[in-house]
Amino acid sequence: MTDLRFAWLEITGKCQLSCTHCYADSGPRGDSGRLGTADWFRAVDAVAALGARSVQFIGGEPTLHPDLPHFIDRALTAGLEVEVFSNLVHIGPRLWESFSRPGVRLATSYYSATPARHETVTRRRGSHARTRANIAEAVSRDIPLRAGVIDVGSPAPVQAAVADLKSLGVVSIGTDRQRAVGRGANAFALDQLCGRCGDGAVAIAPSGDVWPCVFARRVSLGNVLDTDLATILSKSTYRPPVPTGASCWPQGGGSCAPNDDPPR
Repeated sequence: MTDLRFAWLEITGKCQLSCTHCYADSGPRGDSGRLGTADWFRAVDAVAALGARSVQFIGGEPTLHPDLPHFIDRALTAGLEVEVFSNLVHIGPRLWESFSRPGVRLATSYYSATPARHETVTRRRGSHARTRANIAEAVSRDIPLRAGVIDVGSPAPVQAAVADLKSLGVVSIGTDRQRAVGRGANAFALDQLCGRCGDGAVAIAPSGDVWPCVFARRVSLGNVLDTDLATILSKSTYRPPVPTGASCWPQGGGSCAPNDDPPR
């Protein structure tokens, strides 16, 4: 696991939404865990030192962490490309400024072109209008944006959601099934993983735990509060399950992304 190209940095478990399928089981009662600002700076530096090309700030909802702009600055200074995976429910002026910097991209999830169906998933009234408006805002600002449409029902809403995103000017759109991870299942199952976990990618949790993938949350390789990341990865004996061929593209990263590219 020393050939690192990409890292998910899950900076908070807090989110405004309580999506029915959330793999991280995040929500309004979540918190930012044990890692402080200095710890995340060290994590960013360690990822860059190991040769990674890009990082993705995730949560929870990463925009709820007050230091996200500083984390973005640190990553860009370290020579990393940055993607922020946000629900785009609320983006203030300071964040729009950070997102507009060269080397920064956005990603989001979209569930339906119909507000009621979208909000049945997010469990928050008004979330569809806010997310849709901020998608349009990102496009108008020429901020690179990709959207993942998660199939939580019949195919028809997925097709309509994709068409709606295209009407807003979104070019990079992927689809995925609901994963039986977190609130999406009663028990964790290895067959929910694509089998490429740890292949050039790693995830760091708010607790400091290191995972081979954000979906492989029950597989801790170590903790950055106890051991430096380079040592954790060099000593790892983790072997992923047999590849299923299923893509984890809407989350992005490592060999999960199309054509083995970093998330776009």
